Amino acid sequence: MSVPPPARPRRKKKWLIGGGIALLMIVAVIWSRSHGVSHKADTHKTNGLETAQAVAVAQVHRADVPVILQLLGTVVPITNVTITPRVSGHILSVYYHEGQHVHKGDLLELIDPRPYEATLHQYEGTLEADRAQLAKARIDNARYQRLIHQNSIAAMTARDQQFTVQQLEGQIQFDEANVRNAELNVMYCHIIAPVDGRVGIRALDAGNYVTVGQSGGLTTLTQMQPISVIFTLPQNDLPDVQTQLSQHGSLKVEAWSSDNAQKLSSGSVNALDSQIDTATGTVRLRGIFPNDDERLFPNEFVNTHLLVQTLQHVLVVPGEAIQTGPDGSFLYVVQSNMTVAIKNIKTGYSDDTQTVVLSGISDGERVITDGINHLRPGSKVFIAPSSSTSAGTQSTP
Repeated sequence: MSVPPPARPRRKKKWLIGGGIALLMIVAVIWSRSHGVSHKADTHKTNGLETAQAVAVAQVHRADVPVILQLLGTVVPITNVTITPRVSGHILSVYYHEGQHVHKGDLLELIDPRPYEATLHQYEGTLEADRAQLAKARIDNARYQRLIHQNSIAAMTARDQQFTVQQLEGQIQFDEANVRNAELNVMYCHIIAPVDGRVGIRALDAGNYVTVGQSGGLTTLTQMQPISVIFTLPQNDLPDVQTQLSQHGSLKVEAWSSDNAQKLSSGSVNALDSQIDTATGTVRLRGIFPNDDERLFPNEFVNTHLLVQTLQHVLVVPGEAIQTGPDGSFLYVVQSNMTVAIKNIKTGYSDDTQTVVLSGISDGERVITDGINHLRPGSKVFIAPSSSTSAGTQSTP
């Protein structure tokens, strides 16, 4: 006969199950309450002002805007001379140093002048002898003319003497031309600077024999002050530049380094080229720069900033505020109730920082420059504290 198991373990098991169920109910209630509080808090944030999107703004204002075209250019000397010999001979002396600045009329080199001086003396002697013969022929001619009136000499003899005088007069002109040519050759032995400028690397030293028209010349002489910059203008910008040139006579231009980081010099543009290059659709301009400090160097590539005109008292906005949509350009504008509105605009000239607005916006309105993502008409916004300074800076003319 079996003995029945005691009832205590069963009761203990039931008590453990009941306790577990109660614990689960308590956890469920706590989670539900905490979730409800969180949900209420989220709802408060959704309905409250704190949900407005932070944006940066700038104020539409009026300013004078310079219209500047940035164009590529090359520094080109106004005068660049290759010094070549005009007579043949040995170089006796060189009077300059490479890279030296010289003035117009300075003696650069001397070619041995002695052969040419000897030729000059020879022609001068011939000239003097022929002048003496001419003087004698004129005296004889005068005597013959008196005798022919007295019928004391044959007419043919008197006529021949007249031709002798004319012949000697022609010979004198020939001798004088030879003397002038010999004088030029002596002068050409003294090679002088035709302009002010800087002398380049010397091709030949003293003692070398040079010939007329020698290839490469003796050296180069480059005018450094003033100097010019040749740059090209797109044909679409040509009408505005032509109009301003005709009204003012010249336009201001600046030369900047090739990386556009440093201003090198300021100058002016006075003329356009006579035709448009059909291959590039551009026209050339020449800017003249004083180049007192010689920061512009021949054949250097530079960026030119051509001031075409200055737009007076126009509405401007920061470039980053301009948005583009299916209907063209538009702005996000902050209204007085701190909601967003969209305004379609028509834009004009634009540079790296600001854009001219021709219509669609008014002076003093606030436009959004940052925080534009997810904005739509009627969206609530608030101005981020850090944007007040930038807005003030951007609104400064």
